[in-house]
Amino acid sequence: MTVTVRTLKGSEAKISDGSLDEFRMTVRGDVFTPHDPGYEDVRSPYNAMHPGTPALVVRPTGTADVIGAVNFARENGLLVAVRGGGHSVAGLSSVDGGLLLDLARMNGVDVDPEARTVRVQGGALVGDMDHETQAFGLVAPCGVVSDTGVAGLTLGGGEGWVRRKHGLSVDNLLSAQVVCADGQVRTASADSNPDLFWAIRGGGGNFGVVTSFTFQCHRVGPIVAFAGVFHPVEDAENVYRQFRDWARKAPDEISALIGCTTLPASEHTPPEIHNKPFIVTGAVYSGDPEEGMKVIQPLRDIGNPLADISGPLPFVAVQAAFDEFFQRGTLRSYWKSTFVDELTDPILDIIVDKARNRPHERVFVVTFFMGGAINRVAVDDTAYSERSANWMVSIDGNWTDASDDDQVISWVRGAWGEVHEHGTGSLYLNFTGVADEAVTVGVESAFDKANLQRLEDIKGHYDPDNFFRLNNNIPPAS
Repeated sequence: MTVTVRTLKGSEAKISDGSLDEFRMTVRGDVFTPHDPGYEDVRSPYNAMHPGTPALVVRPTGTADVIGAVNFARENGLLVAVRGGGHSVAGLSSVDGGLLLDLARMNGVDVDPEARTVRVQGGALVGDMDHETQAFGLVAPCGVVSDTGVAGLTLGGGEGWVRRKHGLSVDNLLSAQVVCADGQVRTASADSNPDLFWAIRGGGGNFGVVTSFTFQCHRVGPIVAFAGVFHPVEDAENVYRQFRDWARKAPDEISALIGCTTLPASEHTPPEIHNKPFIVTGAVYSGDPEEGMKVIQPLRDIGNPLADISGPLPFVAVQAAFDEFFQRGTLRSYWKSTFVDELTDPILDIIVDKARNRPHERVFVVTFFMGGAINRVAVDDTAYSERSANWMVSIDGNWTDASDDDQVISWVRGAWGEVHEHGTGSLYLNFTGVADEAVTVGVESAFDKANLQRLEDIKGHYDPDNFFRLNNNIPPAS
């Protein structure tokens, strides 16, 4: 029996049993077809709108297996999707009919407490990394949801709960091991392949499969000051304005967000917010917890909250606090984000209006307090380019029924457009959905013009045939 697999040219390739058996002999991990036991157990992606039906699944155990998979796919001209944690909102870690390279088995984390560094394999989740680093009271800046993959998050920038104090994930990346389209393994760092190192810090999965990352860590935790306050949506104007005014005076130790959504009943959330629209304010203080609780107290004093779960909490608990908002495989998602310099009254009026008039209860209208250390990095220091805005607004379209696709997607685009008119013109590719658009959607807006040109040149050097194309794709310079 042969396996039919989509190719890079849009046709189909027939892979014989003999060829597949030969390939299986070269890898220690799993190689599944849809008929094999284990195929259905492959880690599902976050976005239920993009489940994917790959014709082949390869689950490597290490870099050697990744090399083998890349060579096999290239030699046969196969279309490849790479799944690190599988949390791509755009569905870029899924493929229909192609080869899925799923790194789930490569989830090792190794901490050097003396050097304050951590080496993380490409299939690890944020929760995997935090579990190990927090044993030493360390944090590598990375994410606000523990179920997010470290790889995709980092390659797109990586905003997390310590971003204003310690920067983005890309700002703390020291080196990476990359399997490029030619099957060669390259170390990317300031001293080794510096052009590749520059490109992967914000340029996404365009340049190869990152099998490991090494990050600089910082002293944070294991206990941190956390604010988690829930307000009735009827008090939105007051809560948003007081939150903004508090943030304007907040030190860099504070990273925060404010958003509106509705959650179903769960043992992991306060009963007072079950099945009712709410405004949530969240903040983390990267420093002494006692001092941090004083800094976040004004957030707790706003209005008459429905519930308040603030307090000194373990950092790993904080990282999981928003997991209920984004349960893997349960929601169809289409998001669009934009950056704004300041939360002016006109922008707040738009956000409040959209928060109150969401087309589905699970839509999340969320605003992130940025700036601080993020904006002290030069635009051309990394491929990630947005180094001036103090806020990011994300319209997270989430819903459950495919019959609502058109309605929610259209609403998200409209709501985003109203905010984007007031913004810097840039966006965050990790929070950019794909429905009927090409995978290049948003790419031109996400990068400074000079950075984009440089990315195209580097893509042309390392992947001239655009082998890695299921990503926020940057066409190679010709």
